[in-house]
Amino acid sequence: MSQLEENLPKQVAITIAGNGSTSNKLAKSQEQRHESSDTSNSNSNVNPNQPVDFETAIDTAGFGIFNILLILVAIPSAMGTVYETSTMSYILPSAECDLRLSLLDKGVLNAITYAGMISSAIFWGYIADTMGRRKVLIFGYLADSICVLGGALSQNVVQLMIFKFLGGFTMSGPFAVLMTYLTELHSRQYRQRIMMMVGIMFSMATLSLPGLAMGILPQIWDYQILGLTVHSWQIFVAVTALPSILSCSLFPFFPESPKFLMSRGRNEEALEAFRFIYALNRRQPRSAFPIKELASEVAAKPKEPKEEDTVKMPEQKATAVDVAVDVQLASKPKSSLRSGLLQLRPLFVKPYLGLSLWVYLLNFCVLLGQNTMRLWLPQLFASINEYEQLTSNKSESVGTSICKIIEYSVNRTQSQLDASVLDDPDNQCTVNVSPSSYTNNLIVASAGLVAYMLAGFLVNLVGFKRIMSLGLFTAGSCAIGMYFSSSSASTVALASIFVTMGSISSTSVISASLNMFPTALRTMIVSLSMMVGRMGSLVGNIFFPALMGLGCIEPFLMVSFFMFFACLLASFLPVKNKAALK
Repeated sequence: MSQLEENLPKQVAITIAGNGSTSNKLAKSQEQRHESSDTSNSNSNVNPNQPVDFETAIDTAGFGIFNILLILVAIPSAMGTVYETSTMSYILPSAECDLRLSLLDKGVLNAITYAGMISSAIFWGYIADTMGRRKVLIFGYLADSICVLGGALSQNVVQLMIFKFLGGFTMSGPFAVLMTYLTELHSRQYRQRIMMMVGIMFSMATLSLPGLAMGILPQIWDYQILGLTVHSWQIFVAVTALPSILSCSLFPFFPESPKFLMSRGRNEEALEAFRFIYALNRRQPRSAFPIKELASEVAAKPKEPKEEDTVKMPEQKATAVDVAVDVQLASKPKSSLRSGLLQLRPLFVKPYLGLSLWVYLLNFCVLLGQNTMRLWLPQLFASINEYEQLTSNKSESVGTSICKIIEYSVNRTQSQLDASVLDDPDNQCTVNVSPSSYTNNLIVASAGLVAYMLAGFLVNLVGFKRIMSLGLFTAGSCAIGMYFSSSSASTVALASIFVTMGSISSTSVISASLNMFPTALRTMIVSLSMMVGRMGSLVGNIFFPALMGLGCIEPFLMVSFFMFFACLLASFLPVKNKAALK
C-alpha cells in the first residue's frame, strides 16, 4: 500500500509572540503534563450531572485492552488492503505465459483495481457517513474476499481483470473507513501514534507479500479443480484472501464509532459504546462509567427545514456549514439520493472548496508517483535477477544499469507474447522465477518498515507536515536518480528510499484530510481524495509501460515531476497539529 494512508492529527506548535525558545519549551512541557494527566484524572474531573463532549468521553474511556485488540484486528485489515492493490504486480512474471500478457496488459492489471476504487468512491463515502463505519468494514471485507477468490479461479486475463475491478470496487469502502474508524476510537493523546502504527501495519503487509511470493510463486504447481486449471500464481492469489476473511469475521465483535453515533444524534448508543470500551480498558463493570450524558452534536431539528437553511451558501462560516450538514443528515437519513447530494455539496462551496481541491490535487500527484513505481518494482526486480543470471557466464563485465534492465524487460515481454501466441514447440514461452527474484522486494519492504518505526518518534519532534514535504522531495530525487543507476545494488537502494519516503508521505495526506473536515464530511472527503489519487495511480500505471517502450529516462521523469510538484503543494498545506476532531 501504498499505503498509503493514515490519520495523523498533528501536534500543536506552541508559539507565543515575543517569547524566546525557553518560553516555548516551558509552554510545551506544561501542555504535555496537562495531556498526560487528562486520562489518569479523567474520572475525578468528570461531573456526572453535566453532558460532556466526545473528546472528554473518549479520554475517560481510556487506553487499554480494547485498543490493543482493535490494533490487532487492524493488522489483517491493512494486509487485505495492501494485498488487493499489490498482488498483481507480483504475479506478472509468473502469469505472463498462462495469461499471454503484453506490456500494456501488465499495466492494465496493475491499474484495474484503482479503476474499481474510483467508480465506488462516492458510493462508499455516503454509505459510511450515513449507515456507519462498522457495517462497511464487515460487508466490505466479506465482498472483497469473494472477489479475490474469484480472481484466483480466473482462466484468462479478461476474467482476472473483471474480478480485480470488482475487488477494487469493494475495497474502496473499507480502506477509507478503517482510517476514520481508528481515529474516532482513540483520544488525542494517542491518536497520532496509533495512526503512525497504521503506517507500520501497511509496511508489515508490504513486507509479507514478497515473502508469500517467494514461497509460492517459484513452485511448479498445476492442478485441475472442477475443470479449472490452477497454477501456483492462482494459489498465491487465493492465499491473499485470508486477511479479508479474517477481518470480516472479527469486526462484528467491535462497537460502532461513538463519534459517528454522536454526529447522528444517537447519543444513547454512543454512550453504550463508551461503556463497552471503558469496561474492557478499566476492567470494571459498564455501570461504573462516570459519564451519564453526552453533549448533543446535532442542533435542534427545525420544524420545516428548507433547502437553503440546510446547507449554507459560501459566505457562511465553517461552523454554520458543519451544524447544517449534521442537521440534515440526522433529520433525513432515509432519503439516500438527496442526503448524498446534500452531503457532497459543502465540499464544493466555501469554506471547504479550496481545501478540497488542494487535497485532491496533492493526492493525485503523490499516488501517481508512489503507486506507479511501487507496482512496477517487482517486474523490474524480476528482470534484474533474470538478466544477471543470463549474463553471469559472460567473460566481459556487463553492467546492470536500469536502462539495460528496461530494454531487456520490454524485449522479453514481447518475445514471450509472440511465443505464447504462435505456440511453436521450438520457441516456447517460459517462466524463469526463483525465490531470489523477490529478494530485492523484501529489502525494499524492510526498509519501509524500519523508516515507519523511526517516523513514529520523529513526528512529535518536527511535525508530520515537515516529514511529508521532506519525504516527497527525497522520493522525487530518488526517482530521477534511478536513471543514473549503474548497478543493481544502487537501483535497489534508490528504490528502497523512494518507496519508504513516498509511503510515509502518502499516508500523511489522509491524516490532513481527516483533520481539516468535520465528522459528517470526513469519510466523504477521504473517499473523494482517494478517488482522485487513484486516478493518478491509474494514469501512472498505464503511461509507465508506454513510456518504457519509448525510452529509459521518460518513465522516471514522469514520476519525479509529480513527486516534486506534490512536495510544493504539501509545503503550503493549511493543516493544524494536534487538534480536536470536528
